[in-house]
Amino acid sequence: MKVLLLLGLVAVALAELTRFEGEKVFRLKPTTEEHVTLIKDLALSMEVDFWSPESAEQVTIDIDVDIHIPASHTSMVYTVLNQSDMDHEILIEDLQAQIEAQVESRTATPRSHSYTKYNSWDKIQSWISSVSAANSDLISRQVIGKTFEGRPMNVLQIGKKTGSTKPAIFLDCGIHAREWISTAFCQWFVNEAVTTYGSDAQMTSLLNQMDVYVLPVFNIDGYDYTHKSNRMWRKTRSTKTGTSCRGADPNRNFNAGWCTLGTSSNPCSDIYCGSKPESEIEVKNVADFIRKNKSIIKAYLTVHSYSQLLLFPYSYSYDVAADHDELMSLALAATDALTSMYGTEYTSGPGATTIYPAAGGSDDWAYDLGVKYSYTFELRDTGRYGFLLPESQIKPTCEETMLAVKHIATYVQKTL
Repeated sequence: MKVLLLLGLVAVALAELTRFEGEKVFRLKPTTEEHVTLIKDLALSMEVDFWSPESAEQVTIDIDVDIHIPASHTSMVYTVLNQSDMDHEILIEDLQAQIEAQVESRTATPRSHSYTKYNSWDKIQSWISSVSAANSDLISRQVIGKTFEGRPMNVLQIGKKTGSTKPAIFLDCGIHAREWISTAFCQWFVNEAVTTYGSDAQMTSLLNQMDVYVLPVFNIDGYDYTHKSNRMWRKTRSTKTGTSCRGADPNRNFNAGWCTLGTSSNPCSDIYCGSKPESEIEVKNVADFIRKNKSIIKAYLTVHSYSQLLLFPYSYSYDVAADHDELMSLALAATDALTSMYGTEYTSGPGATTIYPAAGGSDDWAYDLGVKYSYTFELRDTGRYGFLLPESQIKPTCEETMLAVKHIATYVQKTL
């Protein structure tokens, strides 16, 4: 009996959620090299979770720096900031309260999948099965491999079945575990595709002529972990010999300038590039699938949050992409379409110069493979909620993003 009780207590401890009472998110505004050094020194002296940019190395003059600070260090950070002349503000006063407010409509009873809620992985997995079965005329699904922890990675192929191979667009969401609005968008897209086919001329034409491959959640293990253990987790959940730190950043793990700019070789870093390109099985599964279908995939779209950006290659280099002018023109037109709905302002441009350099990203890799129209969306917002965008914003965010995605898809369709 004692053994059973002990095992039960261990299970409870393992399942316990990381809590964030009294932890704050600061926005710092460095305007001098001294400010930049101060931020980097802070990161060395304490545990700092960088929200934007993604690491201390990427901090430069005149960019907003959003950092999440443990409660035990907030008074020290206040002292340091008040002694400096750097402008700063508090974006989130109590991180735990904000996490709870993000999904305040949660109930203890099981609930069904919803397009305006942040669904758990179990709910999404059931939804993948049901939406595929209910729309078998438009959707077929395939497992492209399993995650590190053994979860199946389902890709939904959406399009009118013609009996022959069609050109395609690849869309993925949730490469970073804590970016929940991203995964919500892929589910929204699938629903829009199947419910507006036949009534919306743009969607109908697209699905008649092309297929859209949708990977609803790229980093499934990490996403599941954010629901069950640590809401702020970003990486995969792989293990590595020689360190107790888990996971790598899947968007630093592609073979595109791998482990050079804006990455880390430290397994404990949030931007750890992995032990080698495609060391993360999730990355290898996606890369293998895209390589296998390289001849038909004409566009690659990956959805992240937050910052309200539409980025294209390159991020691993300051070099201008060969198709820069066309990619920029299309990005501007797509974001104009997005802005037309709710007035949400987006910035477009190459990753390295628009935000910061970051090697090993999926969009750069796809572009270098030959997928010309390769884009990264950074959805709402610009920092007020950051990764904790309230559920009330899922619908407007997805509605406006659909306009941009459909604009890009229609443009690609016309180039065929």
